[in-house]
This record gives sequence, structure tokens and C-alpha cells, in this order.
Amino acid sequence: MPPVIEKEICNECQICYTICPEDVFCVENGEVVIGYPDECWHCGACMIDCPVSAIDLYIPLPMRLYVRRKEEIKT
Repeated sequence: MPPVIEKEICNECQICYTICPEDVFCVENGEVVIGYPDECWHCGACMIDCPVSAIDLYIPLPMRLYVRRKEEIKT
């Protein structure tokens, strides 16, 4: 699922547009929009760097990994 911009919180600073490594965001008429949602690989850079926390990013379940040490695995 691509990032979601909460328009009522967003201050249009365009940091997400600048920081995104996959160019998911576009600027149209001075407003930041999700231009290429399928290009998002859920790195979280936009969400982390947003100064007003206006971006929600839902990471798909298959991408949520839990790594356990070998000692933690009970056989």
C-alpha cells in the first residue's frame, strides 16, 4: 500500500518529494501528491522525515519480518 498524505496536516514543505528514493511523490500546482504509488517499496524515509507527521505508511504483512536469533528458537 502506498503512503497516504493527510492533507489537513501537510504543510507542503515537499521534503517527502525530495527525500523519496523511488520518486513516488509528485508536485502538482504546489501540492504534493502520490504520483507513482506502485513504485513505493516502503522504506519509510518520507514518514520519518516529515516534520509534521502528515504521512502514514502501511507496510504489507509479507514485508514485516521478525528476525530471531538461533538461540531463541525452541526445537
